[in-house]
Amino acid sequence: MSTTDSSPESARDRLLGAARVLFYNNGIAATGIDAIIKRAGVAKKSLYNNFESKAELVATYIEIRHDEWLELYARRVEKAKTPKEKVLAVFQAYDDHAEFAYEHGFRGCGLLNAAAELPAGAPGRQAVRGHKEHVEAIVTTHLLELFPTDEAKARLMARHFSFLLEGAISRAGLEGNGQCVRQAMDMAASMMEVP
Repeated sequence: MSTTDSSPESARDRLLGAARVLFYNNGIAATGIDAIIKRAGVAKKSLYNNFESKAELVATYIEIRHDEWLELYARRVEKAKTPKEKVLAVFQAYDDHAEFAYEHGFRGCGLLNAAAELPAGAPGRQAVRGHKEHVEAIVTTHLLELFPTDEAKARLMARHFSFLLEGAISRAGLEGNGQCVRQAMDMAASMMEVP
């Protein structure tokens, strides 16, 4: 909401804002409905008027995290002029996420953190997998532009970069900053050098 917009934030938006912060800070399992309601400053009835269950709130949180990353990527790729720069925009979006001013510091990928708490086969885990596959597909598209005559090389490199990104963001979460992501980006840049 812009600072010039005087309309109050909806109960749904306040609940989602509270859930986003608490799920990221404390984890999904450790965050109870009462904590979300308290932080949002709404009545319990508001939660159930907007979400059927905590599971639906978690699913919406995962969707928001995915959309948040896509927005960061869109801002970065808009400035990219070459296929190589477009690939690096993916890494930069991860770095932007790592350097965001989180309330209690960066704890790694919010989607992977959420997936780690959900049981195998849970819809939320499938949604996180879909996000990661979407990111890899974006990288693949840009690498196919970079290596138009070698599709196998582009697809294999995209897979490598996908693993490189996940390792870098996990390690960045442990270190609390995006330095590892920036190092991974440098590695990716050198791997894309055409001989």
